[in-house]
Amino acid sequence: MSLRTTRLFSIATLAIAGTLGACAAPATAPEPLWGSEWRLQSIAGQVALPQPAATLVFPQPGQAVGHGSCNRFSGAVEIDRDRLKFGPLMSTKMACIGGASEQESRYLGALQKAQRYEVQGDTLLIHAQGMDQPLRFVRTAPRK
Repeated sequence: MSLRTTRLFSIATLAIAGTLGACAAPATAPEPLWGSEWRLQSIAGQVALPQPAATLVFPQPGQAVGHGSCNRFSGAVEIDRDRLKFGPLMSTKMACIGGASEQESRYLGALQKAQRYEVQGDTLLIHAQGMDQPLRFVRTAPRK
């Protein structure tokens, strides 16, 4: 083998090894949500009512609870990497005043359509099917 052929072979081998190594490298996993607490800031770009606040808590793996705006809710949630899916959400049925009822309906409906999430510092973004902008939350308690 000539010196030129050996060099080309070495370069090709390194390029293939680098490509394979990049494919095998695990993607960075998003921050786990278990033990975190959040307050809704906006739904699809529309600012959420400050009171009564809508919240979302992930107390333990597989469970989500929170406040829709005037009713408490709970249900199952599956999280796999950056994907999340809420099961049926059960909630109390108290009467809401003002815009809280409409906000709660939009909020719980969006959670049911959730597809993926990302955490950016103290901000949680939940992307839902059919929504141009994600649900935006701010962290209310440090992770446990």
